[in-house]
Amino acid sequence: MSSLSVSDLTKLQTVKYVNLGSLAILAFDYCITFSEEVQWTWFKPWDVTRIIFIISRYLPFAGAGMTAYDALRVSNQCASTLEGNIIHIIGIVAAEALLVIRTWAFWQKSKRLLIGLSIYSVLTITAAIAADLSPTMLIPGEEPPIGTCYFESTRNSAVVYIFLAMFESLILVLTVYKRVHDYRDFQSGIIQTLYYDGMIYMLCILTITIANVIIGAALASAYSNMFDTLQIVSHSVLASRILFRLRHNNERVHETSMSVPMLDSVNYLRPSLMSTSGTGTTRSEV
Repeated sequence: MSSLSVSDLTKLQTVKYVNLGSLAILAFDYCITFSEEVQWTWFKPWDVTRIIFIISRYLPFAGAGMTAYDALRVSNQCASTLEGNIIHIIGIVAAEALLVIRTWAFWQKSKRLLIGLSIYSVLTITAAIAADLSPTMLIPGEEPPIGTCYFESTRNSAVVYIFLAMFESLILVLTVYKRVHDYRDFQSGIIQTLYYDGMIYMLCILTITIANVIIGAALASAYSNMFDTLQIVSHSVLASRILFRLRHNNERVHETSMSVPMLDSVNYLRPSLMSTSGTGTTRSEV
């Protein structure tokens, strides 16, 4: 195994601490939101949304745990990263699926939008996996030493995150467009709360993804996996909070008989027919 300089070892140690800290964030968030999970998911039917939520909520514990173990291992034997990569991909895809469902609901359950996003999702996942497995260096620059077992990735990981950032940017644009185009004059406080909360969460997810692009493409290879665990953790934490927030506001809708687009089973009125006072007749069931 090739030896590393003191500087590289320091960088790798920093990366290990960041990954371990990200695992701690996941565990802490789970503890403080467990009551919300019980309230808003445990007694709901086992539909597609709940299944996707369970995957995005719990699979990251396995992925983050495996990454932390890989980062902290002290043996000279190379650990297999295939299983960890698969878990990371499934966890992130499940979290993104929750964002897709939310966007689809916000677009009044448009079939054309759902088909388009589904096709684009498949293309994005395929392209990301192809880039990750490519033996060719897609971005020029420093690469990890050949034949080593250090906690480093090639610069192709930056390309993977570029595809992910493109997809998340599309979700963001679609949400903004629908808000401006159809709900601009709709003054419901609940719709505004859902929109701005969703935007904040999605911007946070996109920020982590862009940070991984920059780290993978521009910084030393020793930093390549710095936000590896934080990526799957941020998707899990924020996507779960979006779902909790939506269902919490849906409960308020039932209590106040207000109209609001929701994530599950919504009967929509056209935005032009909605009352600008926020007292429409749309009903939703979660």
